[in-house]
Amino acid sequence: MTSQPDFSSENFNRDPVAGIAALRARGQIVEVKFPIVGRVWLTTTYDTATAMLKDSATFTLRKEDGEVAGLRWWMPKSIATVANNMLTMDEPDHTRLRSIVDEAFRRRAVLDMEPHIRAIADRMADELFAAGTPADIVQRYARILPVSVICELLGLPLADRPKFIAWANAMTQLRSPISFLRMMGSLSKMRRYLAEQLQSVREKGGKGLIAELVQVEKEGGRITPDEMVSMMFLLLAAGSETTTHLISGSVFELLRDPARRDWLEADWSRISLAIEEFLRFVSPVQFTKPRYVRREVELGGVRLKKGDRVMAMLAAANVDPAAHEHPEKMDLERKPNRHVSFGTGIHFCLGHQLARIEAACALQALFTRWTRLQLAVKPEQVRWRGRPGIRAIDKLPVVAGS
Repeated sequence: MTSQPDFSSENFNRDPVAGIAALRARGQIVEVKFPIVGRVWLTTTYDTATAMLKDSATFTLRKEDGEVAGLRWWMPKSIATVANNMLTMDEPDHTRLRSIVDEAFRRRAVLDMEPHIRAIADRMADELFAAGTPADIVQRYARILPVSVICELLGLPLADRPKFIAWANAMTQLRSPISFLRMMGSLSKMRRYLAEQLQSVREKGGKGLIAELVQVEKEGGRITPDEMVSMMFLLLAAGSETTTHLISGSVFELLRDPARRDWLEADWSRISLAIEEFLRFVSPVQFTKPRYVRREVELGGVRLKKGDRVMAMLAAANVDPAAHEHPEKMDLERKPNRHVSFGTGIHFCLGHQLARIEAACALQALFTRWTRLQLAVKPEQVRWRGRPGIRAIDKLPVVAGS
């Protein structure tokens, strides 16, 4: 196997386009060694990624015996329990669980939450420098907003928000089997907390998505107690982590290029268009979960054997010249924008509307309140977290400007 980019390195995260181009030069699908997962085939183009993700019968998240593709033999049993959610399930279990949470999301009317989310963002923007300057956008803003929103949506106490932030920070340090084992303490506490919250709602009642999921549980028994815990874990983690990095990455791109910021501030009705380009260019989620190949099949000119594992590289699909004109450049006016940052197929991201709303509210509130906001360091001094699979700025210090 020829050399490959270090997916957790500073160089790769700072400029993924160069590393992805080197991979694509080797083929539409290439074999790599991915941290923790091990050896796996990786798509490098838009067409191979979408073809794989849409063929959920050939490329499955589990073997015939139910083994999840991303789990390794040395991982504790508690990981398997948490991983037993709809993101790691094939049909028909995926549709069973997805329909339950889809129903709960529809009841909560996510689109109607926009004014409330904007109010939260406005309040947080006002308080950005309350603890001093420079302020770290990641910890003081980009992480707090999605956590606050998902807590309210789920019906979890806002007073427990510091716990969720601490757990989220612990999980972003995932880089190797050793760091994975260190993360287990936080994961166990989070799982235990969610189980206690669910039991409390069963006994005393509650509000939010938790209460609605408990009602579904009582009415039809379409979801097991372990699946309930895993569902809550998934919604809390997925509902905050990737949006955090979309917000911080978007702020960074606006602050390092004043022309982009000026264009957006001149007409905030353009924000939805800009968010799609931030999703494509920042690509917070770089890869999908591994899939098993259920039958011998050809993908991207490579003959894959039954039992092989393959991952779609969303970041590569998002910068594929065959799908996007000048993909290496950020163009906030890009139309059409065929990014796959939310995936595609049956596992298309459930929270795509919420993520878009949160990012739009976050950017407008921040730059409306702080019209002269500036980076406190040079762009090249901004550091990225070394977590493979997630493109995340570690710290983004800013000052109010003058």
